[in-house]
Amino acid sequence: MKFRTIGQAAWAGAVSAGLILGVAACGQDNTLDYLYVASSKNSPGQIDVYLVDGPSGVLTPIKESPYTTGKNPVSVVATPNGRYLYVLNHDDNTIIAYSVNDDAQLTKANTYSTPGSNPTAMKINSTGTFLFVLDAFQPGYSATTPGPGDIVVYPVNTDGSLGTPVANSATGKSYFPTCNNPVDLTVLNNNTNVYVIDDPAGQPPKLAGANAPNDQRSPGSTNIVYSASGACSGDSGQIDVYGIGTGGALTEIAGSPIAAGVTPTAIASTPTDQYVYAVDLVDNQLLAWQTTSNGMLITLNNGPFPTGTYPDAVIVDPRGLYIYVANYNGQGSISAYAINTATGVPSALSGTGAYGVTTGPTSLIVEPNGGKYLYSTDFIDNSVFGTTLNANTGALGSVENSPYPSTGQPTAMAAVVHGPHPTEVVPQY
Repeated sequence: MKFRTIGQAAWAGAVSAGLILGVAACGQDNTLDYLYVASSKNSPGQIDVYLVDGPSGVLTPIKESPYTTGKNPVSVVATPNGRYLYVLNHDDNTIIAYSVNDDAQLTKANTYSTPGSNPTAMKINSTGTFLFVLDAFQPGYSATTPGPGDIVVYPVNTDGSLGTPVANSATGKSYFPTCNNPVDLTVLNNNTNVYVIDDPAGQPPKLAGANAPNDQRSPGSTNIVYSASGACSGDSGQIDVYGIGTGGALTEIAGSPIAAGVTPTAIASTPTDQYVYAVDLVDNQLLAWQTTSNGMLITLNNGPFPTGTYPDAVIVDPRGLYIYVANYNGQGSISAYAINTATGVPSALSGTGAYGVTTGPTSLIVEPNGGKYLYSTDFIDNSVFGTTLNANTGALGSVENSPYPSTGQPTAMAAVVHGPHPTEVVPQY
């Protein structure tokens, strides 16, 4: 189960996206990637840094690891060029920016505060020009005075610093409204749309009158506020659909938000931007949509699709052929699916079922240097679990010496392609 309103004694989970097109390494050593894992047990939180061995997928921590970050880190992303890393910290409402050195070491650069509170997730666009950040509560609201969330769009400068948040021309504010309790988001590779998934059931109990539709009361009211569309539900999950305009400004698409299960926890999209997938924690299911020309979503036939117990993370491999879902069920497993590229419909991989990992997987990442390995964080066992990924079948296998110890209660990951040397693009199928 993935909780974003977390303290040190609770859970944390985030799907770190940072997926980059697969590349093949060249260089004088076997290191494929640098893997950065945020852990929330200590205050402040920690970042464990590992080298990913190319032939085996084995993780080796660098001697300088771990690094300190903010309180309760819940999301980590890297710029597409691999030069900068950002860590989102739930408990102190900060984003900390780091420079990534050629030897995987981190140098802390800047700290930024989000406009709202209790940030939950972030993603960077494929060109590395905008960072999209979710606050569980927009300004004027909190866990004790629950209300809507927000999405903040930060310009990313060439030196890795973040610019002033993009202004909402309709309100003059430094954020764009979402429905209640936004928990995850995905950005299309063509940079035309962003999708925010909301879990109102995961927010603190709502105040009297909160279920009235079209409630547009301003911050400070005793009732919660709904998004600009006026269609947010009181208790069910939903997806806010935005178009990305010039300069990063967001416009909610007509028909948004749309229904998305009961308690959705994570969302991902395919590299081709055709399909979007989300997982529902309570109903143990994978939800699936096709994108339209303006970015609106249409539910795929035959869905939703069953998962393991308590799915809390979902990822699509860099080739757009397979989906992997982390099931937090006390025993831990990863469900694997093949995507019908003509229809987007996922089907459980034949003869594999759910792959056993450790006790409580909370995030997933496919290493970007060819997509040969998949890693999952284990919040309960304080570790990172590695599996091989067969590009031809999608099947997962074991990685030597897995799992690997982390600082404690790992929540999110990002990977950076190793080295300043040229890279070769792997054909995408």
